[in-house]
Amino acid sequence: MQEVRNIRQTDVVRAVSRMQDYIEMHISEPITLHQLAGTAGYSQWHSERIFKELTGKSPFDYIRALRLTKAALVLRDGKARVTDVAFDFVFDSHEGFTKAFSRQFGLPPRRYSQETPAIPFFLPNRVIEASVPRNKENDRNMSTPANTVFVQVIERPARKIMLKRGRKACDYYEYCSEAGCDASDRIWGVLSSVKEAMYEPIGMWLPEHMISEGTSKYVQGVELPLEYSKPVPEGYEMIEVPACKMMVFQGQPYDDEHYEDAISDIWDIMKIYDPKIYGYDWADEEAPRFQLAPMGYRGYIEARPVRAINPA
Repeated sequence: MQEVRNIRQTDVVRAVSRMQDYIEMHISEPITLHQLAGTAGYSQWHSERIFKELTGKSPFDYIRALRLTKAALVLRDGKARVTDVAFDFVFDSHEGFTKAFSRQFGLPPRRYSQETPAIPFFLPNRVIEASVPRNKENDRNMSTPANTVFVQVIERPARKIMLKRGRKACDYYEYCSEAGCDASDRIWGVLSSVKEAMYEPIGMWLPEHMISEGTSKYVQGVELPLEYSKPVPEGYEMIEVPACKMMVFQGQPYDDEHYEDAISDIWDIMKIYDPKIYGYDWADEEAPRFQLAPMGYRGYIEARPVRAINPA
């Protein structure tokens, strides 16, 4: 009986994933619940129910939020007219688009295109199948090669970081628990919206001197040029970080459902890795250690600050 339930749940996850794929592919076209139900292979009522159950939004709300975010990206990065963007993303009128955009992001699209402040982009989470964790003991007993990890040292320039602190969190899961799932997604959406970002948003473990009293070690933020001077969204904070070297660890590509294993593999390696072999010491007190969002196609990536033992 348990096996039957698992099969049914897998079918539901795959159905919602197909609906997400269909929405992404047809986001600039009219999309009906009838079309989504046909993609899912269920009735319209059941398709709508399972979609909301797994994504947290009804199909209509999900589509609207995604269209508005993609429209905001066009306005942020180009010089398109608001009216053209409205029609490109299937809004019936300039007025309707402006009203929806203002309700979603707190300012009208024309003002956003001129000022491009940080706003809460909607970044939908992909629905993926749950999987049985790998048995690492069995992995070690198999005659397959060990996972290859790519390690390199990069330079990070002096920069600002716009970040959102937690209360007591020491890792990503505690941070999300403190913020709540919806709030956590919203934080990442705000960070992803910053036009002047030097790199993609990151999760960070702050050194002690960068932790404000009563706040968390783990935070989320985005790195910005020192000259960045736009207003900081309410609840966020701007800090400056000196130039530093980072030792970056990148694992092999993996199936997205195995992201926890991919992270664990890198952490196991970092625990025993000796940077002195390459002329460096760990320098965790000098800069934040950070992780990129886990994406299976590129492998899990994490970076830890280092200093040269014998600097030139």
